[in-house]
Amino acid sequence: MFIGHFGLALAAKKVAPKPSLGTLVLAAQLVDGVWPIMLLLGWEKVEIQPGITAVTPLLFVSYPYTHSLVAGAIWAALLGGGYYLLRRDLVGSGWIAALVLSHWVLDFVSHRPDLPVLPEGPKVGLGLWYSLPATLVVEFALFGIGTWLYASATRPRDRVGTFALWAFIAVVAVIYLMAVLGPPPPSVPILALSGLLGWLFVAWAYWIDRHRETVAA
Repeated sequence: MFIGHFGLALAAKKVAPKPSLGTLVLAAQLVDGVWPIMLLLGWEKVEIQPGITAVTPLLFVSYPYTHSLVAGAIWAALLGGGYYLLRRDLVGSGWIAALVLSHWVLDFVSHRPDLPVLPEGPKVGLGLWYSLPATLVVEFALFGIGTWLYASATRPRDRVGTFALWAFIAVVAVIYLMAVLGPPPPSVPILALSGLLGWLFVAWAYWIDRHRETVAA
């Protein structure tokens, strides 16, 4: 998934008001942010095979350090534990850890059976990506609900708080549609380098949250 992960990050603000949206997006997208680095280092491997699914042309050969369930649990403990040490926010740290793990759960739904449980397998996946219409419905439903929950849990402090949020939503949606409906990446290195740009969305989310405040329950 892609925008589904953003949807959960946005929704989490409703139940975890103290962490910044940037931290929540970081949690939900952490393994996808580290994955391009692993590709460039040669520690994980992907191949481009157009037609392997209706949604993505990527054949995930090996990604035990970012996308196995065991690795996800370790990343979750590191980020959730690190946040708790810094902020002493038990509720927030728990939701941050849950968001990191949610990445594997959503990927389990969308991927073909290539998602490892342990670093060396077994590999699982329900294959939502075999259907483009079903994928679009699920992804945009998660993204739409998450956007609504974040917008209802916060309010803008100024005009930037309004513009930054809705520009973020629009850009994420457009990039997702371009990735799904556009041509496959020309090469794995270009795929990895473009994937590193995802860290800009984390910075953008921090900027959004600086210009919005939580609505009292």
